[in-house]
Amino acid sequence: MAELWADVYDNAELLEEIAPLAIDTALLHGIVMRTKDSPNSSDVVNFAPFALLPSPVPRALFEQAKSVQEDFNLLVDRLSQNPSFLEKTLSSTIKVDDFIERLFKIYRHVLHEGLAQDVFLGINRSDYMFDCRSDGTTALKQIEINTIAASFGGLSSRTPEMHQLVLKALGKPEEAGKILSNNPSLGIAQGIAKAWELYGSQRAVVMFLVENVQRNIFDHRYIENELWNRNIKVIRRRLTDVYERGSLDEKKCLYVDGYEVAVAYFRTGYMPQDYSEKAWDARLMMERSRAVKCPDIATQLVGTKKVQQELSRPLVLEKILADQPEAVSRIRETFAGLYSLDIVRGGPDGKI
Repeated sequence: MAELWADVYDNAELLEEIAPLAIDTALLHGIVMRTKDSPNSSDVVNFAPFALLPSPVPRALFEQAKSVQEDFNLLVDRLSQNPSFLEKTLSSTIKVDDFIERLFKIYRHVLHEGLAQDVFLGINRSDYMFDCRSDGTTALKQIEINTIAASFGGLSSRTPEMHQLVLKALGKPEEAGKILSNNPSLGIAQGIAKAWELYGSQRAVVMFLVENVQRNIFDHRYIENELWNRNIKVIRRRLTDVYERGSLDEKKCLYVDGYEVAVAYFRTGYMPQDYSEKAWDARLMMERSRAVKCPDIATQLVGTKKVQQELSRPLVLEKILADQPEAVSRIRETFAGLYSLDIVRGGPDGKI
């Protein structure tokens, strides 16, 4: 496959022929986003950025990534239920990061009040790179894990067909046949639907929390459509909408515009600029409710880099997963070096 990459990219005439085919196929299959110039317009879209050719992945590393994700999901769940670990790990971050401090303030509030939520849903995405060693071997190394608003499940479900067609056009049907089907939007929707079912109200809705400007809306729509196909009503609201038109009843049920919310699925809320004071109040209201938050605020905190750094320390992971020694080995095998910036301040945790 590496030779194919070189042959294509070194051949201007071939690129001129294949690139338009790939772009048209992406548009045909709905691998699209709204444009920067017209982000709120329903009339203008463009293809989402994509690689012309698929990236070759060693089968062993592919299978390893699939398998270890279950271990990471268990780890995230354990950490989200471990207040003392989060308090200790993030204590230094809270002092210097206003965003994490505000999140943690809400976390402490709901812990003190008592959690109303009894069903929890995690949608986590691990990002990896390959460590290409001098001896010719490769290893899987995790760069980060996303516990909130993990995106492109919808668009990536359409990408395999586009790459298959490109390879066939290049006269590589055998290689095209090796591209596996992939439908993460279906898997995400199945998780949300299960959380909706466990919430226990047929009248309740799934609420997508969205940004004011949403170029990546079609990525959302693939998941929404899967839910509609299950007769689950979906509404889209901003954090400020929840503040202005949301409320809790005496049972801590969350209502927005008269709809009882079973699942609040965050596709926003992961950056400081996502929050006004009204948005912070809305987040507190939701966290105090019994609605299934994806993620709840504890799970969002687990996704911080400081937690990832702490887990890489000797024996920390072993303590959290003391009953899962094989999972510890599988997870630790994917760790890359991760260090704080304390060296800048002369602290003990920094390392070049």
